[in-house]
Amino acid sequence: MGSKTPWQDFYGPNLGYVQQLYEQYLQDRASIDQEVRSLFDRWGAPPEYPDGESYPEKMQQSSDDLAIMKKVVAAFKLVQNIRINGHLAAKTNPFANEEQVFNLSKYGLSKEDLQAIPAKIVWSKAPDEFHTAWDVMMHLRDAYIGSTAYQFMHINNVEERHWLNHMVVTGALKRILTNEEQVSLLKKLTEADEFEQFLHRTFVGQKRFSIEGLEMLVPMIDELIRQGAHDGVRHVLIGMAHRGRLNVLAHILGKPYEKIFSEFHHSPNKELVPSEGSIGMNYGWTGDVKYHLGADREIEEDHSARLRVTLANNPSHLEFVDSVVEGYTRAAQEDRQVAGPPQQDITKAFAILVHGDAAFPGEGIVAETLNLSRLRGYHTGGTIHIIANNQIGFTTESEDSRSTRYASDLAKGFEIPIVHVNADDPNACIQAIYLAYEYRKTFKKDFLIDLIGYRRYGHNEMDDPNVTQPLLYAKVAKHPRIPALYIDKLLQNGIISEQAVNEMKQNVREQLNYAYEKMKNEEKEQETQVQINQDVEEFNVNTSVPAAKLTELNKEILASPEGFSVYPKLEKILQRRVDALHGSIDWAHAETLAFATILADGIPIRMTGQDTERGTFAQRHVVLHDYRTGKSFTPLQHLSQARASFAVYNSPLSEASVLGFEYGYDVLARDTLVLWEAQFGDFANAAQVHIDTFLAPGRAKWRQNSNLVLLLPHGYEGQGAEHSNARPERFLQLSGEQNWTVANLTSAAQYFHLLRWQASRVGTEDARPLILMTPKSLLRNPRAASRLTEFSEGGFKQLLEQPGLEGNAKSAERLILCSGKIAIDLEAEWEKLQLNNKTIHIVRVEQLYPFPAKALRQLITRCKQFKEIVWVQEEPQNMGAWSYIEPQLRTLSQVPVRYIGRPVRSSPAEGSPEVHKAEQHRILKEAFLLTESNAVKAGGQAYE
Repeated sequence: MGSKTPWQDFYGPNLGYVQQLYEQYLQDRASIDQEVRSLFDRWGAPPEYPDGESYPEKMQQSSDDLAIMKKVVAAFKLVQNIRINGHLAAKTNPFANEEQVFNLSKYGLSKEDLQAIPAKIVWSKAPDEFHTAWDVMMHLRDAYIGSTAYQFMHINNVEERHWLNHMVVTGALKRILTNEEQVSLLKKLTEADEFEQFLHRTFVGQKRFSIEGLEMLVPMIDELIRQGAHDGVRHVLIGMAHRGRLNVLAHILGKPYEKIFSEFHHSPNKELVPSEGSIGMNYGWTGDVKYHLGADREIEEDHSARLRVTLANNPSHLEFVDSVVEGYTRAAQEDRQVAGPPQQDITKAFAILVHGDAAFPGEGIVAETLNLSRLRGYHTGGTIHIIANNQIGFTTESEDSRSTRYASDLAKGFEIPIVHVNADDPNACIQAIYLAYEYRKTFKKDFLIDLIGYRRYGHNEMDDPNVTQPLLYAKVAKHPRIPALYIDKLLQNGIISEQAVNEMKQNVREQLNYAYEKMKNEEKEQETQVQINQDVEEFNVNTSVPAAKLTELNKEILASPEGFSVYPKLEKILQRRVDALHGSIDWAHAETLAFATILADGIPIRMTGQDTERGTFAQRHVVLHDYRTGKSFTPLQHLSQARASFAVYNSPLSEASVLGFEYGYDVLARDTLVLWEAQFGDFANAAQVHIDTFLAPGRAKWRQNSNLVLLLPHGYEGQGAEHSNARPERFLQLSGEQNWTVANLTSAAQYFHLLRWQASRVGTEDARPLILMTPKSLLRNPRAASRLTEFSEGGFKQLLEQPGLEGNAKSAERLILCSGKIAIDLEAEWEKLQLNNKTIHIVRVEQLYPFPAKALRQLITRCKQFKEIVWVQEEPQNMGAWSYIEPQLRTLSQVPVRYIGRPVRSSPAEGSPEVHKAEQHRILKEAFLLTESNAVKAGGQAYE
């Protein structure tokens, strides 16, 4: 450029306007547009007129100049408005009449006015070939107001915003598709379209949730995968709801047509069985409907780049799969076979999430998942989001389903770039993919594409949308299919011939017909029925650890770097753990020892939850903080014996997204022990959808194994209705086919052995989730602590006889069964009363599901005199384990089975500590049934 300055392009009133802006710049830099501000920062003040008289003085002398000044201001506003609000006028909706917000007359401008104003004054970075404001406006109009619209102004990071706008206005990422590429794109569209039409004709009225109206979704996903393959990405993870899933399975995941047809063909007759149809129901295993199923596929691109594509299984809860897929992605990015924290490489994998336009703003899980995107324990280096926007939710129109203009507006709060694109313009859709992929690669952040189309049929193919949207569907009926529109374009441009088009369609139809005939002629393949082992799980794994090894590990988990200043109060707590191995080991200490031994065994660990690093009850302290410098230190990441990684993160205040994330991480990282801890057990209520539809039935529906551990603090301490009850009854109600283990423990050693047993199942076909009611007050209760020998010898026990009462089995008339904290309360009450009653035996049921029938039968055979079984719990009768365990107990013996606990209630616990104490006292009194007459016989003290 030499010594040329931009001021040489300004003269007359235009220069005067720049001078006015400069005066404003001197007073308040922030009040000036960023681009003009950058101009002043670089070039300084504009020149004055030769006679020394500034433009404002001349402006007062000429009304003509004042009019010109107004034109300049209007032109500047017009250009800025195109860049900021161009999306309002863009042709992104196949049906809507877009707003005419850029009519020149509204700005008091004409074409001649704009041609008289220099380009630089309205756009300081205008290329040299742009001479006037008219040139600028026409260029920006083409860039910002077409089949694609952009929303970037909500992004605060200046570098990102400039990069995005630069890409749009310069077309730096815009690649003109070659003729060959356009024909290839048409072929993908034809495959998607013909597949849907074939299903529509062949399986009349059966649900398939077709993609028609949004066919471009398939080529867009395909292009994202292709871009990733070229960059060496190893894994692409996809999450989506029903709409278009069958098409994605066929044309992205490569699921054979005949297998999809078979799932239609074998589904129950809709007229006889009012069912959505599941191939699994015909063959004995639970299974799932065809449009919920996922798949995996290895893809090789150009014989050099190989990657795996995974489409996650997804139930009917739509967006709840989002966080699961994010968990998949993080697991695929991390190397856990190293000591210390896992090593993350975000270039190894990325996620694609396909959302519904009603679900994206309507389901809170979306916001929860978006909030994970930049958090230390959950970020995945950017997700590509695509809203499959058919402009309607079942029968509900947009104005009744969201309070925002766009379905995508939620993303603005997370500063995610948004592109709206018309699904009728295939080339524009592919360009949006290029921009999204490059942004993710450059800034390692999320990007959202709002793909705006329509839905050709109803919500499902049994539904008639004309009943609720007659005007819209009158338009849809006349609207050409997307492949037809693209064919017209290619024919007009001479890129393809009609003969080639017809041959392309015919080839696809022949493939579909061949697959259908093949499916009909072959014998029905019998699905292999899942053989569920109904026997009680045997804990035959040796989970004990030599005392010497525990002593060595204990030293390391209590060590901190030289000069590291642990908070003095905490230092005293940790010092007590030094000598605990010679006395008693509490719950949190046992947990840390278990983690250390698991890491030494070469099994990685990931643990998250709200305040998990310290522990909700200030019990864990696996992450230490220097109270002088604020630096942190995690001893479990520095063990000399560790052969795998350890990760622990405090989660955001979110249960649904975090539990979904950890479930997804666990499913993909089969080598890792993954734990999620609720701050209080009832916090799991907010994650119930993931528990009900993923964690509990995932193995039965999808043959999808999980070994996830849920730690749910549970117990009645008189703190009110909330945070007392982790709702074990819900997990027990969901128990079946050995889908998981549910336990309520009473000792630190039991916890130690159960964690190690759970870790031993990592990566095996026996993997199952572990639902664990963990303690609160028992964390520091000496009665729940254990001796070193209990860790170095023995293992987990499904039943524990009350210590000291083992001899009562032969003489007991009453067998008290209980679980969790109430057992410790019974023990304390027994000792308080100094009872020596041989007619009562107390047994703790540590494992609730699978029900330990074998162990209980063996116990009952020893109880020769017992006349009744009493189940004691602190939860109300309609909660806790009673409803689940009563029928189980009645099958074990002919003696009466009785309940002692709180009565049926709607609230989990009392709100008053005094009432709680009275109720707890009543339960303990009734459990021992002491009276004045039998107290003496029992050798103890009677209740008043």
